[in-house]
Amino acid sequence: MPRAPQPLELPTLKDEELWLRALTHRSYINEHPHASGHNEQLEFLGDAILGFLVGELIYKRYGNSENITEAQMTRLRAKLVDETQLSELARELGVADLIRLGKGAMQTNAQENPSLLSDTFEAIIAAYYLDAGVVKVRQFVHRLFTEIADRLMSSVTEDSDATLIDSKGQFQQWALKHHQQIPVYKLIGESGADHDKVFVVEVWVNETKYGEGQGRRKKEAEKQAAESALHRVGERE
Repeated sequence: MPRAPQPLELPTLKDEELWLRALTHRSYINEHPHASGHNEQLEFLGDAILGFLVGELIYKRYGNSENITEAQMTRLRAKLVDETQLSELARELGVADLIRLGKGAMQTNAQENPSLLSDTFEAIIAAYYLDAGVVKVRQFVHRLFTEIADRLMSSVTEDSDATLIDSKGQFQQWALKHHQQIPVYKLIGESGADHDKVFVVEVWVNETKYGEGQGRRKKEAEKQAAESALHRVGERE
């Protein structure tokens, strides 16, 4: 009988202070100035490590196949490490229950914010790397992402890899086909506290506004604007 899949679990770190730092949001430090530090620098390192290790996974798993192009590999990597995917993994791993937040952030349920979950997941990856080294992190990352990558690849055909292209990529294809121009994204507003910011973005082509979107990150707002634009031009139902 095939073995049942093992439940996903967070790694165990020997350095408890590093672990706590990975889970600590800036809002917590604002209320607890004697805490050891927040996780923003770890997010930076974790983002780089994830990009490398997920890229390595894709190359080793699919790189010798003639059925995948470099562009598809690039899009697959972007899909695997985007905010949506990382926040879903963070939820499955129970990260939301572990994040250290200030009282104001907790009152707004910030621990369920996809951007904050994604950032914390990246910080955890960096902390694990600093604590245990790249071999352990590689094993962890490959275990998390292999099944997801295979699922995305199973829907890719020779004629279509739409599942690997996000809304921005799809709207850019439309704009190039119909106007021979690349869409321009304009940040028109932002509001909220540091832990709960909302960005508002418009997307324009050939001096015409096609869509508007909001998000906790500028990139997410851009994706929502592109999604709105795709609905307007009939590329979405």
